[in-house]
Amino acid sequence: MSDSQLQAGTRKSELERNLAQINEAVAQAAKSAGRRSDDITVVAVTKTWPAADVRLLSDLGVTEFAENKAQELMAKQEVCADLALNWHFVGQLQRNKVKQVASVARCIESVDRPELVVALQERVQRDGLGPVTCLVQVSLDHDRVAGRAGVAADQAARLADQVAAADGLELGGVMGVAPRGGDARIAFETLKRVSEEISDQHRSATIISAGMSGDFVTAIKAGATHIRLGSALLGERVGFVR
Repeated sequence: MSDSQLQAGTRKSELERNLAQINEAVAQAAKSAGRRSDDITVVAVTKTWPAADVRLLSDLGVTEFAENKAQELMAKQEVCADLALNWHFVGQLQRNKVKQVASVARCIESVDRPELVVALQERVQRDGLGPVTCLVQVSLDHDRVAGRAGVAADQAARLADQVAAADGLELGGVMGVAPRGGDARIAFETLKRVSEEISDQHRSATIISAGMSGDFVTAIKAGATHIRLGSALLGERVGFVR
């Protein structure tokens, strides 16, 4: 067996252990919340990690993957095009990257402003890409923080209406990131309340994407249906090498 095969085997064992620990934590959190663990989807956030890890996780049964940069999303999708994967985009999406992201991501979790909805609709219709699922990213920060995206909670329903009315887009639900140094439980409960307000008007908008490696248990207890895991699954970040 070659050194590269040994390294791949070691890495796969590491990922398998991490995934087993995550699945156990998800099951316990779901049980304590009176929920089914099968109703919670793990989205592997593979930013900075190589496409080889995507393949290994796919071998282990993971099908949902996310990136936060358009270039990295495009590169990994191309390398892993033979795999049956669903790609999510979770970063701040600029208008000049809409074409790239919409052509690859089946779920764009970071829709946070009306002009982005317009740009996505135009691109999806022009290229015949639809339907693309969109989540309304809700700001859970008490005050606006530079570099942090998201529509204000009291404006989320209006933006959701715009997504739902856009040809080629499907309103999937909401996404949020807990505030830095804040109470994640309160933040995720706010997101759940916004989700309920939106789903009262749009029955298919059932996704609540909330929780990352450090707070996914709290997110599950607050109603998250999708959790976005990076370091808990893949380890500490390293420089991206493809």
